Amino acid sequence: MNKPSENELHAYVDNQLDPARRHELEQWLAEHPEEANQVNNWKKQQQLIQQTFTAELSAPIPDHLKLAARRPAAQRPAWFRVAAAVAWMTFGGIVGFNLQDKHIQEQHIPPIAANPPPSFLPIAQQATLAHVVYTPEVRHPVEVGADQEAHLVKWLSKRLGIQLRIPQLTSRGYRLIGGRLLPGDKGPVAHFMYENNAGNRLTLYVRHDAAENRETAFHYTQTNKVGVFYWVDRELGYALTGELPRDQLLGLAELTYDQLSS
Repeated sequence: MNKPSENELHAYVDNQLDPARRHELEQWLAEHPEEANQVNNWKKQQQLIQQTFTAELSAPIPDHLKLAARRPAAQRPAWFRVAAAVAWMTFGGIVGFNLQDKHIQEQHIPPIAANPPPSFLPIAQQATLAHVVYTPEVRHPVEVGADQEAHLVKWLSKRLGIQLRIPQLTSRGYRLIGGRLLPGDKGPVAHFMYENNAGNRLTLYVRHDAAENRETAFHYTQTNKVGVFYWVDRELGYALTGELPRDQLLGLAELTYDQLSS
């Protein structure tokens, strides 16, 4: 058979193919390990999103999304499905995060506020969603690779309106892959990705924060296996995300904080 389109591969992951075509595609995937690996990553991503947002996926659909869904498929933008999910999450209120704000005792990490403002939580939600969506990608995990790091920093600094720095985590075994530009609730977001020799990935989510968030804070949250350390330092909000034990992610967060605050 001819190489299936990416849309057909997604339809396979979503169980939307008829049995005969599904069987043909499975045979083709058995002969093409790279594409099979991509499909398996999509399945894992789908499972994690479903596990994370079970309550939201079972909630009533907001009326404005029902109206949008009635538009002919040809008129819907390609990102409609993702945008609808994000809007649904926002409509539903706080997603089911197991927030465990911690007071980090290390001298170089600032203490956490007793009652962090509600504006802190979205950065953890958005960072987790971005991590789950992009880390499984094999061919296109980033827009700009690490081989163009100077261009990446200049481009994202211009878009966020502030000079950015990319922390180096090679001392902990993670090398920079590259980064991309994302939309956020406060404007453009810089998203950097790292990988170790075992193929495990970390992401650093950076946004230009609001003036009322000038108080530096350090927080931790975990959703399933995905942990996030997030904080605000001066004008920027950061979230370091990875599928690591809390202590390991903490060490990487400390290293990141030290480099960015020095």
